[in-house]
Amino acid sequence: MALVRTRLNITGMHCAACAASIARALEATPGVSEATVNFATSTAAVSYNPEALGEDDLVAVVERAGYGVVRSGEEEEAGAAHARELRALRRRFSLSLALTILIVVFTHVAVLPEAAAPWLLLGLAVPVQFWAGWPFYQGLWAALRRRSADMNTLVAVGVSAAFGYSLALTLLPSLGGAGGGRLYYDTSAMIITLILLGRMLEAKARGKASEAIRRLAGLQVDTARVLGDGEEVDLPADQVVVGDTVVVRPGERIPVDGVLTAGSSSVDESMVTGESVPAEKQPGDTAIGGTVNLTGAFQMQATQVGADTVLAQIIRLVQEAQSGKPRLQRLADRVAGVFVPSVMAVSGATLVVWLVIGAEAAHAITAAVSVLIIACPCALGLATPISVVVGSGRAAEMGVLVRSAEALEAAARVDVVVFDKTGTLTTGQVEVVSIETAEDWDERQALSLAAAVERQSEHPLGEAVVKRAVEAGLTLPEVSDFEALPGLGVRGRVEGREVAIGSAHLLEARDIALAPISESASALADRGNTVLLVGVDGRAVAAIAVADTAKPEAAEMVEELEARDLRPVMLTGDHLRTARAIGHAVGIEDVRAELMPQDKAEVVKALQEAGHRVAMVGDGINDAPVLAQADVGIAIGGGTRIAMEAADITLVRDDLRLVPQTILLSRAVVRNIRQNLFFAFAYNTLGIPIAAGVLYPLTHTMLHPAMAAAAMALSSVSVVTNALRLRGYRPEGRRSDL
Repeated sequence: MALVRTRLNITGMHCAACAASIARALEATPGVSEATVNFATSTAAVSYNPEALGEDDLVAVVERAGYGVVRSGEEEEAGAAHARELRALRRRFSLSLALTILIVVFTHVAVLPEAAAPWLLLGLAVPVQFWAGWPFYQGLWAALRRRSADMNTLVAVGVSAAFGYSLALTLLPSLGGAGGGRLYYDTSAMIITLILLGRMLEAKARGKASEAIRRLAGLQVDTARVLGDGEEVDLPADQVVVGDTVVVRPGERIPVDGVLTAGSSSVDESMVTGESVPAEKQPGDTAIGGTVNLTGAFQMQATQVGADTVLAQIIRLVQEAQSGKPRLQRLADRVAGVFVPSVMAVSGATLVVWLVIGAEAAHAITAAVSVLIIACPCALGLATPISVVVGSGRAAEMGVLVRSAEALEAAARVDVVVFDKTGTLTTGQVEVVSIETAEDWDERQALSLAAAVERQSEHPLGEAVVKRAVEAGLTLPEVSDFEALPGLGVRGRVEGREVAIGSAHLLEARDIALAPISESASALADRGNTVLLVGVDGRAVAAIAVADTAKPEAAEMVEELEARDLRPVMLTGDHLRTARAIGHAVGIEDVRAELMPQDKAEVVKALQEAGHRVAMVGDGINDAPVLAQADVGIAIGGGTRIAMEAADITLVRDDLRLVPQTILLSRAVVRNIRQNLFFAFAYNTLGIPIAAGVLYPLTHTMLHPAMAAAAMALSSVSVVTNALRLRGYRPEGRRSDL
């Protein structure tokens, strides 16, 4: 039975341990093949057997774990849920902040009657502890039910210790000795306030991380104007079916994918392809749903609707990429899985050690609570996914679709970039590149006769000759007695002259003298061109060089690769002479020619065995074997469904310059992940011992739990802020050092 993959939007997650708990609960469910939970995007991607369970069962599993779910396809509701969560955080934080300020003032500044002060502080602290801090207790209870621990466990235990100690002294002042003991209501209140502030800032920042997805989703059109029985009818876009005629007016977004059947216009496709220059559209051209019609009105026939449109595929690919986990996250996941229980053990040990060496109970509790609070694994859990989310979103804005987080990471390690020739480095369309004539013949005269005959043919080489004549403004004479000679060329009579166009074999077979043009023809052939000889009345008068030319940006792209220490290689099934000509034109020295698709895969395999990380750039269809063999496959110039399914990375716009830009962006993302992981590990490595009091013999002061809370909140916000710098990445590479 084929597995079904669904995406659930999770509410109520607060740290990496939450994500790990949900993933464990889902993967333990019979029928679930794989579950990946992304804390940064608050989503779960689940593959399951539909015969064993349904989406309702998955939702129930998540809810039993103590979290909420917004089902797949309900992204607007997910956004609303995030907004509600943010508003709730603001309300709790606002009340907590106001009451905490009063608690701090009455504890350290104002002079209150000794008997009344504890009770007043208790009255102010209770709403902070049990209303503003209620989410922590909810999380603690959910964690206890599933026999695990997360950030809520650390916070709830920490603030409860401070509050409980103070409550005991309030109820039984004698426990504090002659002086009554130090109350810690201000500590528990400040911890809750600062952690709520951190959560609020983190939630806002994580919302920005998924902005690219929201912008893409915002391009989808609600209604379409459909032409039926001579009348225009407005319909919901999801009711348009393939084959419908859709009318699009100036300034409107195109509702579905289609092909223009009438009218013309300029279309802004920048949000889908990354190309800032508007695309000119004529009948027969394709239009992408979600793009903006700028100038003219046109009619189009719908070819892809609903989930099959290019825009829907792009959104789905970006979401899948953001749900994946690169290799770098595996260590973080393993650490996060055991982190919270370990921290609780360290906190308990800290409490015991200080008591054993004779410290006051308040001193020992302060150290233990500080350890619990400062060690929250949020920064560790956010380090990798937040960078992947922002990086893949930025890539989509550039017109680069990354299938998975693993592909993004693999692209960053590439040192060899292998290219297919035809349609990748070249335009894929032949054109006339040069015309050499006999001394007594004019180029326009020879081209006119050749194009007149070739106009009767449907061969691509003949079409190139006719196109050149039309571009030159030539009037083509009538042809009689036309004959196509398969494998050789064509012939006919033009204005009483016998004209033959084709290979040297054709002219020799018809006893046409080659001498007047043979040297020029050989020189053109040596440059890798296909040469058509033109014979008129028994004598060769011209040699027309036709070639599939290199794309105009190819040489610039190769230069950029080499500047970044990336080695370009060209693989092709074409003749070696032609391949070398293209290689020379674009600047690639390593050219492998006359290869079958399986041979190309063997070349890539040999490069990998030599220790190289290889990216393969092809069309995503004909090069499937070699794309699969490469460490990362890059399909260029389509954005079509086939290309997207064939490669790890798809370049929506047919622009080779996106190849080095994609690799540079991947490097920037991986570098950003490493920065985040280093910061998260370093923060906890240094923070926990300091909170436990290892510096006390030198400083004679303990880290206050409120300072630990501020530092913990700052660590998460810092990681997210660092990842958000990727939103400013520029394709030219000026910001590639991010």
